[in-house]
Amino acid sequence: MMPTEKEKMLAGELYDPTDSELDAERRAAAQWMQRYNAAMAASSAELHAMLAERFSFVGEGAFIRPPFFCDYGTNISLGAGAFLNFNCVILDVARVSIGERTLIGPNVQLLAADHPRDAATRASGLERGLPVRIGRDVWIGGGAIVLPGVTIGDGAVIGAGSVVTRDVAEGATVVGNPARAR
Repeated sequence: MMPTEKEKMLAGELYDPTDSELDAERRAAAQWMQRYNAAMAASSAELHAMLAERFSFVGEGAFIRPPFFCDYGTNISLGAGAFLNFNCVILDVARVSIGERTLIGPNVQLLAADHPRDAATRASGLERGLPVRIGRDVWIGGGAIVLPGVTIGDGAVIGAGSVVTRDVAEGATVVGNPARAR
């Protein structure tokens, strides 16, 4: 039996993002985001409950300030006490996990979506996803971008505006574009 496009997407293989099942899931996520982002005046508990409706896991006290944007939501897990500030974007075509007590500044982008480097394959419209893993007690400064396949170790600090292209060791501080240890 051939794998579905969703199965290929979640396995990190090339997949067709125009697949009807994936399209339906993105539309459901868009409806959920519309509701979530309209609830800016809701209590923390109400927003937490809304996150739990969509995400694969939401730990106690995890919180995202609206507006928030994602592809699916169902591939995101938030550890207890995790906090994402305004305008965060998570392209969750692969699993995106955020550890306990991690703090993420405004306008941060966590990008699991990736495209082929070969122009002919890219022109075919196929894409793939690579998981993004963020450990516990991480601080990611405003405007940072984390690229597909990156793992950030526990206790790391990512400077504001940094572009994280490679894994970050536990306890490390990285800054710049591309982000480097300081």
